Amino acid sequence: MNRMKNANTLSSDAQKVQASLAARGIQANVLEISESTHTAAEAARAIGCQLAQIAKSLVFRAEQSGAAILVITSGANRVNEQRLAVLVGEPIAKASPDFVREATGFAVGGVPPVGHSTALRIFIDQDLRQHAAIWAAAGTPRSMVRLTPAELEAATGGVVADVK
Repeated sequence: MNRMKNANTLSSDAQKVQASLAARGIQANVLEISESTHTAAEAARAIGCQLAQIAKSLVFRAEQSGAAILVITSGANRVNEQRLAVLVGEPIAKASPDFVREATGFAVGGVPPVGHSTALRIFIDQDLRQHAAIWAAAGTPRSMVRLTPAELEAATGGVVADVK
């Protein structure tokens, strides 16, 4: 089913995520998978976990400041954009694929929780804390990394909040 490659055979984007996690003291192995993990549903099927265990990365743009906002939410949840705007302190909008790539260094469908090309404000869905293990994108639409919620929080410094 899933085949893990060692760090030397991972794609360059997946290697960047692996290195970024290691630099933060997180000992997790990035997996590159033959099936697509572009969407949360695809990722859950490919990994063989519950949809709620997928830590999906969604990028928004703060409308006044232009800041990139990363929300890492449970795959089972939809982000409440009004609630997020209150957390951010200004109106937000969905980010274009070009904005996502520029802000994070990664394409939509592969945005990881770490290793971004610019500093992002990060919010983490409190519902992810319900799971012993969660799975996040790892740089490509075919790579994932298994983390604990505590590792995700430590690695990102994200604010845990109710974002749904």
